[in-house]
Amino acid sequence: MPLSDRTAKLSRETGETQVSVELNVDGTGQYEVKTGNGMFDHMLAQLSRHGLIDLTVSANGDTEVGLHHVVEDVGIVLGRAIQEAVGDAAGITRMAHAYVPLDEALALSVVDFSGRGHAVIDLPITDSDLGGLSADLLRHFLDTLSREGRFNLHVRLLAGTNNHHSAEAVFKSLARAMRTALTLDERRGGAVPSTKGKIG
Repeated sequence: MPLSDRTAKLSRETGETQVSVELNVDGTGQYEVKTGNGMFDHMLAQLSRHGLIDLTVSANGDTEVGLHHVVEDVGIVLGRAIQEAVGDAAGITRMAHAYVPLDEALALSVVDFSGRGHAVIDLPITDSDLGGLSADLLRHFLDTLSREGRFNLHVRLLAGTNNHHSAEAVFKSLARAMRTALTLDERRGGAVPSTKGKIG
């Protein structure tokens, strides 16, 4: 699959939010992210910069009732954009993991672009020092991203006392795992990485 084909541009509008996402899986980590929450923007920037995914995200919504709808709907649209960009997954490495430290925090993310969205999130953090986000929203975002992106995701925080460091280590580790899993393996010759001959 030519690298230039692994792009997607999607938008979604509901009575609660307006979200648009544009990405290039084979980018250089350039990003422009505006969700209305600085911490959420910061986490999405980690996915872009460390995953080498060019990413543009614009999100507006009914934040007067909280951030849940915006965070969830960004997860939906971003996940679907990733799935569209990956397509039939021909030639990709498919499975990967990454350990990432950030000071006292250490996170592990494991992904499998199997076409089956399922997440197991072990992120025991609290709500302090997350810039207005809740720990539950971060977990919900990761679950939604995995489900809509149709990839298996296991996340485990192995160490950490600072919530900001812990969350950032998780998003960096996810980015690194995605980068490796979505890399095209020349030895595959463009074949789908499954004995079924099809992903999903």
